[in-house]
Amino acid sequence: MAAPWEDVLRGPAALREAAAAAVDAALLAGVLLRTQGEPNASEVVNYAPFTLLPSAVPSALFEQAYAVQQDFNLLVDAISQNKEFLECTLASTVKVDDFTARLFRIHKQVLEEGLAQSVFLGINRSDYMFDSGVDGTPALKQIEINTIAASFGGLTSRTAAVHGHVLKVLGKSKEASHLLPNNPSKGLALGIAKAWELYGSQSAVVMFLVEEVQRNIFDQRCVEYELWNRNIRVIRRRFRDVFEKGSVDDAKRLYVDGQEVAVVYYREGYVPQSYDQQNWEARLLLERSRAVKCPDIATQLAGTKKVQQELSRPGILEKLLPGHAEAVARIRATFAGLYSLDMGEEGDKIAAMAIADPDRFVLKPQREGGGNNLYGEELKQVLEKIKDSPERTSYILMDKIKPQPAVNYLLRAHSPLQASKCISELGIFGVYVRHGKEMVMNKAAGHLLRTKAIEHADGGVAAGVAVLDTPYLV
Repeated sequence: MAAPWEDVLRGPAALREAAAAAVDAALLAGVLLRTQGEPNASEVVNYAPFTLLPSAVPSALFEQAYAVQQDFNLLVDAISQNKEFLECTLASTVKVDDFTARLFRIHKQVLEEGLAQSVFLGINRSDYMFDSGVDGTPALKQIEINTIAASFGGLTSRTAAVHGHVLKVLGKSKEASHLLPNNPSKGLALGIAKAWELYGSQSAVVMFLVEEVQRNIFDQRCVEYELWNRNIRVIRRRFRDVFEKGSVDDAKRLYVDGQEVAVVYYREGYVPQSYDQQNWEARLLLERSRAVKCPDIATQLAGTKKVQQELSRPGILEKLLPGHAEAVARIRATFAGLYSLDMGEEGDKIAAMAIADPDRFVLKPQREGGGNNLYGEELKQVLEKIKDSPERTSYILMDKIKPQPAVNYLLRAHSPLQASKCISELGIFGVYVRHGKEMVMNKAAGHLLRTKAIEHADGGVAAGVAVLDTPYLV
């Protein structure tokens, strides 16, 4: 998949000039991160890493990814409402994975007490790679679906303009005009605004629940300012603020710092490191309230790797989405091979298969965010160590997707400019709002393309491995 830029970067002088123009364009457009040295201060910022040139993406696969997003929204929502499915699917995982177990305990407790929440907001991002099959024909294969704190909807809303400018500088104005407009931050804000409106209190606020370290604040601000532009008040608080200043009244209304909260938008809470005992108590308080949680805890559990693996079993999608045969077919077409490592004969065979041929697979733990997956020799060593232990059930095994690399330049602050062989991952943002049993919004809200050098097997932009990119459809 060659994009039509090979002719324009013949000499180092042209390359340096294009890179300098690109960096200034990114700073001007607000494609920004705080620095590692001062992650909570905006006095000194730098550009978020990005590719010099847009990457080629097959238009048929791009359209396929958009076309299936509403189906995935329906599926995630259906899973979140299916207590038996979640309980059964996560039974082996909760025995060996304390983090998933604690989330599940809160889920059960809230259901037993009776759900106070009647409006449900889902913001997810389904991530894909382009697998070059045996005959070299690329196919869209899902890596995972993120149901909590799916990031970079804000910064990617501003990246296409940067790449458009770079192409013009390189004399490619016609190609620049073909870059697609993309504004996930507006789409995500529309969902939050709809949930806020259905909550039904003009004076209530939207609370962004944020991490202690906030390098990626500008990505969140893009969504936040869309809400302010609709005259919806936004506050930013951490778990510890909720613990110290949060309360729920008799009507299950949530108050933080004396302000009623209509929507809690999580940009935190997806890894075990997010929680100490106080933070778990804060999470329970939030879940017990009638505030719209994005996501509520059932939807977070719906995004676990174990659920993803269970969905690939024959007949499961049909049970979860009865009467939606076409949606089921569209979803199933995106699945890569997924295998269970549950205890028993089948799991034993699969573990042995992976140990014998580790380069065919990826071993994935129950974790969000890049940098956790195991490949090759490391996969083999870990599986050999845990192959006879129930610990193996906290992982799933997946076929390794083999995309076709392409050359690009990855622009990072303080890094030399050099050509890299790269692969890309396409994410589609989905937003849905359900009021009681009625789905009142279900849409694809934009896309995110991230690109990394082929020597980095795992990791996203926040992990410092991938960089922001823009698709050029071919």
